[in-house]
Amino acid sequence: MDYRHELAFGSFLTPASGDPEAVVALAQLSEQRGLDLVTFQDHPYQPAFLDTWTLLSYVAAATVQVTIAPNVANLPLRPPAVLARAAASLDLLSGGRVELGLGAGGFPDAVAAMGGPYRTGGEAVEAFDEAVQVIRAIWDTDTRGGARVRGRHYVVDGAKRGPAPAHRIGLWVGALKPRMLRLTGRVADGWLPSSSYLPPAELAAANAVIDQAAVEAGREPGAVRRLYNLMGTFGAGSGFLQGSAADWAEQLTELAVEEGVSTFILASDDPRSLTVFAEEVAPAVRSAVAAERSGLASRVPLSPKAPADAGGRPFDLVTTPDPGVRLSTELLWDEDERPTGPPVPANRRYRDADLASGARLVAVHDHLRAELEQIRGLVAQVLDGSIDPAAARGAINEMTVRQNSWTLGAYCAAYCRLVATHHTIEDQALFPRLRAADPQLAPVVDRLAYEHEIIHEVLERVDRGLVAVVNTDPSGEQLQRAVDALTDALLSHLSYEERELVEPLARLGILV
Repeated sequence: MDYRHELAFGSFLTPASGDPEAVVALAQLSEQRGLDLVTFQDHPYQPAFLDTWTLLSYVAAATVQVTIAPNVANLPLRPPAVLARAAASLDLLSGGRVELGLGAGGFPDAVAAMGGPYRTGGEAVEAFDEAVQVIRAIWDTDTRGGARVRGRHYVVDGAKRGPAPAHRIGLWVGALKPRMLRLTGRVADGWLPSSSYLPPAELAAANAVIDQAAVEAGREPGAVRRLYNLMGTFGAGSGFLQGSAADWAEQLTELAVEEGVSTFILASDDPRSLTVFAEEVAPAVRSAVAAERSGLASRVPLSPKAPADAGGRPFDLVTTPDPGVRLSTELLWDEDERPTGPPVPANRRYRDADLASGARLVAVHDHLRAELEQIRGLVAQVLDGSIDPAAARGAINEMTVRQNSWTLGAYCAAYCRLVATHHTIEDQALFPRLRAADPQLAPVVDRLAYEHEIIHEVLERVDRGLVAVVNTDPSGEQLQRAVDALTDALLSHLSYEERELVEPLARLGILV
C-alpha cells in the first residue's frame, strides 16, 4: 500500500569517537550530495561512539539545510522531559531541521550498567508510551498550566511547558515486535525499522499491525510515515540491495509503491556508496514513484484492449500542452526555430507496453510542473509578507518533494537539483539512444539539450535571486524575474519535449 508520503533519502552514520572529524565530514558530504536526512545511532554506553546528542548539535552547526535525527534515541538513558527540551532547542537553533527517532532500549544490561533502569519487554513498551506523552506535553505550549503525566515509569507534575520547537517534530519509533508496532500505530508519526532486522518480505505484516492499531485509535494509517534503514552493497550480486544502482532503484521503488516506504536511509560510512545512493539511486526512485503515482493507466487506456491480432491501437497518449501564457518579457530562445521530428505514422499500431515509456515521461514532467507551481506560490507569500519565516518553514515541510528543507532558499535549491538531475539523465542516457535509433530525431534532441543549458542558467539566476533577497534586494524583484523566466522556459520546454518524443519512445521501444 502506498501511503503517498513525499519521498526522502538519508544516511545512517556511525558516530565513531576514533575520528570525529571524519564523522562530521560524512554528514556534510550527505548534504552536499543532496540527501535529505543525516542520522546517527545512539548507544550512550558505548565508549567507541561519540555522544549522539552532542554530535547532532555539532553537525547542525556544520550544515545548512539537511535534517538531522537520532536513529534512534536511547530512551532509558535520556529522560523524556529533558529530551523534549533538547530536541526543541536544537530545532529552534537549526531552523526546523530536527526529527526525533526513539527507541525503547534494546540492550537492558548495558543500560543498567550506566545507571539506567533495567526493564523487561513489557515494561519498556509501557515506559515508552508514557515518555511520548511527556515529550508531547512539554512541546504543547498552547495548553495552559504545567505539564502533567502520572505514569508508572515517568511522573511529570506541573513541569513548565516549552520551548515549542520550530516545526512539528516527528516522533519516529524503532519498533519490531507486535506490542511496539501497535504502540507505533496509536501514537507515533513514523516507523523506523532496519532491513537487517526486518527484511522486505516482513514489511507487509508489520504494516498491517500498525495500520490496524491506527484505525482502532481513530487515526488514518497514513498518519504514520514509513522509514527504512538500508543495508546493502553496490556492485555485482543478487538479492536485496546487492547489485547496481539501477537494481537498487527498482527494488526501492517497489517498496515505495507496494509497502508504503517513503524514507530510505542508507547505513554506510563509505563516501562512494553515499554518493551513488544520493546521485543515482534517489533521483531514479523519485522519478519512478512520481510516474506510478501520476497513474499511467489514466494516460494509457487499457480497456477495451485491442485484440492481439490487431497489433495494438492508434497512438492516443495525452500530453500536456504549452499554456501559451508568458509571465516574463525575456526571450530566452526563439520557439519558431524549434525543429520537429517525423510525423506520427498513420497506420502504426501501439501496444500498452509501447506507450508506457511516453506516459512515464509525461508523469515525471507533471511532477515538475506541480513543484514549480508550489515554488511560485511560496515566493509570492514570502515576498508580500503574508507569512512569516516560521510559517513558511511549516508550509514547506508539508509540500516539498524533499520534505525536510525548511527555508525558501533550500526548497528552491532542492527543486533546481531535481530538474538538473532529470535533464542530466536525459542528456547522458536517453538522448544518445534516440539519436542512434532514429537519425531524424537528431535535430530535436540537439535542440532539447540546448534548452537544458538555458534552463540551467535560469536556475542559477534563481539561486542568485535568493541570495539577493537576503543581502541586496529585499523587495525580491530579481528573484521574481528569475522565477517568472524559469516558469516560462520550463513549461514551454516540457511541452515541446513531450510533443516531439512521446511517440518516438513508443515507436522505437525505448524505456524511460
